[in-house]
Amino acid sequence: MIERYSFGKIVIDGVEYTRDLKIIKGKVVPDWWRKSGHRVEISDVEDILKERPRIVVLGKGKPGLMKPAESLRIFFQENRIELIVENTSKAIQTYNWLYKEGRNVAAGFHLTC
Repeated sequence: MIERYSFGKIVIDGVEYTRDLKIIKGKVVPDWWRKSGHRVEISDVEDILKERPRIVVLGKGKPGLMKPAESLRIFFQENRIELIVENTSKAIQTYNWLYKEGRNVAAGFHLTC
């Protein structure tokens, strides 16, 4: 579970992280770097896709500068994977709720801008 978030910092299960990260099958994958910085491409989430989640939550930063590429949105739609894109604070709430509900959910969180 994600316990706290503030600009540039997230605490998950008592561990503090200061770089973007993904959560796949309840496990943290730290130091998430994207090829295009603030744009998420399919290649940036290949490890998530291998686990075949039904829902992917993307936290796009505090002010929301990170965005999914249109090709990623289309891919998710064609593969019937629900994509939820929200500012990171809201995305964390959404992820926690879905995780508690036992849903097959994965996430990627941009911690800063």
